[in-house]
Amino acid sequence: MKLTLAEVEHIANLARLELTEAEKEQYRQQISAILEHVARLQELDTEGIPPTSSVLPDAGRLRVDEPRHSLSIDDVLANAPEQKKSQFRVPPVLE
Repeated sequence: MKLTLAEVEHIANLARLELTEAEKEQYRQQISAILEHVARLQELDTEGIPPTSSVLPDAGRLRVDEPRHSLSIDDVLANAPEQKKSQFRVPPVLE
């Protein structure tokens, strides 16, 4: 799908972008190439393929979540540069 310069100008207007003529032509070519690629992908027959399928091995398994004892407050605050009332003390971020 080839975009026209008018369509690129409309998209730029929606995005509140000010583009030069060279940029408009560059984006027209790039967006057209992306749309052509998407159109080719839409031609693929995906009937019978579940939407959650993957070609990658199932290596992302997580360990079993078992409750354990957490660190004590003293251990957590051991390396804190500053602390106050058993909490991290940080400089204010708002004035």
